[in-house]
Amino acid sequence: MADSPHIGIIHSNGRHDMPTYLHRKSGARGQADHGWLKAKHSFSFGQYHDPNIMGFRSLRVINEDRIAGGGGFPTHAHDNMEIVTYILDGALEHRDSIGSGEVIRPGEAQRMSAGTGIRHSEFNASATDPVHLLQIWLLPSQRGIAPGYEQKSLPAVADGESRLDVVAAPEAPDSAVTIHSDASIARAVLAPGGTLTAPITRGHAWVQVAKGSLVVDGHELAQGDGLAVKDAAELTLTSEEGAEVLVFDLA
Repeated sequence: MADSPHIGIIHSNGRHDMPTYLHRKSGARGQADHGWLKAKHSFSFGQYHDPNIMGFRSLRVINEDRIAGGGGFPTHAHDNMEIVTYILDGALEHRDSIGSGEVIRPGEAQRMSAGTGIRHSEFNASATDPVHLLQIWLLPSQRGIAPGYEQKSLPAVADGESRLDVVAAPEAPDSAVTIHSDASIARAVLAPGGTLTAPITRGHAWVQVAKGSLVVDGHELAQGDGLAVKDAAELTLTSEEGAEVLVFDLA
């Protein structure tokens, strides 16, 4: 937003004591097509570079990836980044240099702390079916920590239920992964006609629509859209058709 080096404000209500918003439409995202991988980048990433959209607060990357059966990322290195993977459909197999080897599926959260350095690979767990996922990078609150890995099953959502659950946080509940960043991520699932209130304790928020469509504080969002919010204490989410959304609470 206006006081962030990473993103410029494009919608403001003109008051300093009220939230301000930036709507990042799905179609405005960067795109890459590698055949086996079709990716959309909410922020600058890889060959997509826009100096005005380098991230928001500690949120550096949101990539929406679709990986064809048998495809994946060969072993590569990361350091000093908190990486959270959220599966929408299909399954992703992870292997890394600290001995972790897991398959992540919808309803689960995965966290990899790159810290002083880690090497890993990510491949579609199916030879034939695609996998659809969001990969999220957060700047750590402390550099040079030991690399680590964690995977958890999120609470089940009943048919017709609207609920808000923590996906990742510095002090996470048992059903969420622990991240080393001054941020938290919540999953909001809205049944058709559902309404939820998401508290924002750090003052800034990013909403990323994973599935469906909804209205956030009067802003209509479709699948793939993002919404940056400054100076918010809570967000009101409503959906006529139903939606699955990630809500980032950011310092």
